[in-house]
Amino acid sequence: MVSFLLSVTFACGVVIAFAHVVNRRFVAPVYDVVLNLAAFASATAASLMLDHVVPATFSGLAILCWLVLARRTAVDRLSSRP
Repeated sequence: MVSFLLSVTFACGVVIAFAHVVNRRFVAPVYDVVLNLAAFASATAASLMLDHVVPATFSGLAILCWLVLARRTAVDRLSSRP
């Protein structure tokens, strides 16, 4: 049951992160990127320690999406400097 609930939670996180990636106009604030990366990295580590492979996979996919968003945020911040 725990694995199922974690899978649903992290799958929702993947859908949200993927939707942000698809929305090319979306630029996440730096704090949002940092906190989501920390949260999903912790979730991945905890899921792996509990041998919950599916939730770990979903949270790992969310990390990939947030890395794309981190790049987009960095590029946007660097291009908006005077």
